[in-house]
Amino acid sequence: MAKKSSRDIYDEERRPVKKSSGSSHRSSSSRYDDEERYSAPKKKKSSAKKKKEQAKKKRRRIVLFIVEIFALVLLVGALWVVQQGSKSGKMELNEEKIIVNEVVKEKEETTMKGYRNIALFGVDSTTGSLAKGTRSDTIMIASINQDTGECKLVSVYRDTYLNLSNDTYNKCNSAYAKGGPEMAISMLNLNLDLNITDFVTVGFAGLTDTIDALGGVYIDVKDNEISHLNNYQLCIADDLKRSYTPVTSSGRQLLDGLQATGYCRVRYIAGGDFTRAEHQRNVLSAVADQAKQASPAALAEVATNVFSEVYTSLDLTEIIELLADVGNYTITETAGFPREENRTTGKLGTKGDCVIPVNLEENVKWLHQFLFNDYEYTPSDMVQECSRQIEADTGKTVN
Repeated sequence: MAKKSSRDIYDEERRPVKKSSGSSHRSSSSRYDDEERYSAPKKKKSSAKKKKEQAKKKRRRIVLFIVEIFALVLLVGALWVVQQGSKSGKMELNEEKIIVNEVVKEKEETTMKGYRNIALFGVDSTTGSLAKGTRSDTIMIASINQDTGECKLVSVYRDTYLNLSNDTYNKCNSAYAKGGPEMAISMLNLNLDLNITDFVTVGFAGLTDTIDALGGVYIDVKDNEISHLNNYQLCIADDLKRSYTPVTSSGRQLLDGLQATGYCRVRYIAGGDFTRAEHQRNVLSAVADQAKQASPAALAEVATNVFSEVYTSLDLTEIIELLADVGNYTITETAGFPREENRTTGKLGTKGDCVIPVNLEENVKWLHQFLFNDYEYTPSDMVQECSRQIEADTGKTVN
């Protein structure tokens, strides 16, 4: 029997599955470059209306966590944009391009029930370009337990060798460059068995201005990080045409926007890019802490300075309605993917140095355990196929 390709497996998994009324996620109907489109069976008007109302309630919960993480940039920015009549930076995602493995839709009613997952991207851009054409220097998954308010952050290492969602394997950060948020979200869903349908993207200027408007963030800087931090903030300051203040000592201290953004980029120390991803999670957690203490004046400054530098799929009018509940969410744990026990590094021809999942199946099992407390998760056929292909391409034997 001929070996099935990942495209064959995906086609088999995309059979229509009736979603329950408790699900709000937008299902995938096609892969990139597919010409065929799945047409869902027609629903009765009453059922469609009910689903629409339930989906709206679910999306409102999603927004709360995004608001907290990004220092209320979107929340207060929404109000400011409405008053000023400025461009919002909202992107309408093409639902036909968002892949969600069929087995995940079943899990939404069991182990994944009550959780929402959102993609957070930080792009390596000083020009303000937040759409496709630039690689995502930062890739995070924010997972929210809607019953408890607990949130977990997982960094997906930017050089991880994965299926870009079109049967092309490369460093995962190239998905954003090739197809923007839609392809990057599909890449995460396909390889990790997730159901992400929303995102927030921010660049250097947006992160710097957010932190400055909040009065800085508290970070524990190590001795061996100081020179690298200063070098990075010098480069960013030069690109943004701003002055900067060098960090002169180690220890827990208040960093301004450029200093904190420079800290996010430090990697020429022990741990390399793995340490950098940890820095990024530290800064994001610190931003959330500062946001909870911000005054209305500070939040207004955030909106004025950085809202136009944020790119998102979220609806701004919904964000305004949810201001009162922002403090109900707390970041409880953070981690990196692939996990240390199941990863290695190596140079893969013209693709360069990559982080290699060894093996992808085991990493996905761990991820579902970490995010959803599912200790018996079985990865989808698609994930298993991707795992085998990664092994074939890299020569890294599955454990």
